[in-house]
Amino acid sequence: MPRSAAVDGFRLVYDHTGAGAPVVLLHGWPGDRTDYRDVVPLLAGTCRVVVPDLRGFGASDRHTPDDARPYSATAQARGVLGLIGELGLERPVLAGYDIGSRIAQAVARDHPERVGALVVSPPLPGIGGRILAPSAQREFWYQPFHQLPLAGQLLDGNPTAMRAYLHHFWSHWSGPRFTLARAALDHLVSVYGVPGAFTASTAWYRAGAGAVAASLTEKPPAREARIPVPTTVLWPEHDPLFPRAWSDRLDDHFRDVVLEPVDGVGHFVPVEAPERFAEAILRRTMRD
Repeated sequence: MPRSAAVDGFRLVYDHTGAGAPVVLLHGWPGDRTDYRDVVPLLAGTCRVVVPDLRGFGASDRHTPDDARPYSATAQARGVLGLIGELGLERPVLAGYDIGSRIAQAVARDHPERVGALVVSPPLPGIGGRILAPSAQREFWYQPFHQLPLAGQLLDGNPTAMRAYLHHFWSHWSGPRFTLARAALDHLVSVYGVPGAFTASTAWYRAGAGAVAASLTEKPPAREARIPVPTTVLWPEHDPLFPRAWSDRLDDHFRDVVLEPVDGVGHFVPVEAPERFAEAILRRTMRD
């Protein structure tokens, strides 16, 4: 049964499974906490696993959707830290992909003492101006679109339109051998298709937290300012948003990082390759 906690003015709904080394799993867009349905059983025998719906997503609260500030990377990280404190998790492994990866990195960068390790897949820092290349911009069109009122006018509260929109991303961003199960797509349509849900989910982009804005404003930090938390990066082979060539500058942003290629899969690493994702987390719980 899902649980909930009041954190930083939002009610966060989360699943809580198992006992042992603490792990927090952070989902992506367009997803929710069920992104980890195949990862959790692989961890629950040895880990205490917490999987929240991020604020503005799934069953968690979405407040004042016209005000994007509570949905920025910093604000989302504050909510995750609040949940970690509420549950008494001692330096958990934070794992995530897509926006969950960015939020996990924000927590580790600003509060490294609260995190034991990171296991993340793209986006990662180091992309820089390469995100403006024509080939990249053909993929990132949705981020400026999500900042327009038109996006909500066309899609919000329209389950039929949302099904087509969600299916596009889950089929285009995934690897060549992956097809999202019909039941999983039905669930996401039920979550994103209710009035207000899609608009709340795009507040992340309106707050300037998307990959384009983050890449253009990033600067390689001094060594002492790099993320000190031990980090495993799982970089997929077939992610059209984040080609592997963009993994060449990780050492400029992390003090202790291991890069692991994940062949055969696309953007949705924990969904497409749950065993690899779980194995990386388990290695970090034993090592750290």
